[in-house]
Amino acid sequence: MTEPQRFTPPPKDPWKSFRGILSGTLILEMIVILLALPVVVRLSPGLSWLKIAYVLILAALMFAGCMVVKKPWAVPAFLALQVAVVAGFVVHWGIGAVGIVFGIVWAYIAFIERDVKQRMEQGRLPGQEPIAE
Repeated sequence: MTEPQRFTPPPKDPWKSFRGILSGTLILEMIVILLALPVVVRLSPGLSWLKIAYVLILAALMFAGCMVVKKPWAVPAFLALQVAVVAGFVVHWGIGAVGIVFGIVWAYIAFIERDVKQRMEQGRLPGQEPIAE
């Protein structure tokens, strides 16, 4: 069997800007979730302290996520967090709707991550050269 062709890493780190996209998306979603908090308080009957805690914990997890964007498990963890946001339909339909919208965004981000990995392995990123063996 022949080994697959290897390539040099791209001169500019594509993951640096990708991490910025991850952090920016998390912060944007956190802001939207926190802006929905007054709606949850006023329009959701029953156990409002538990619902408030749920929304605040989601926001805190999104903020904390910005600290782990370099980890290889970051994107799967953020996708799992989206499941928790979509489950926010239990708290208020507005939280669940935010989860669906951002779920589409996170699915696209996961697609981009996979595409960049494939292009890097194939040596199709700008500045990549084959490694002579």
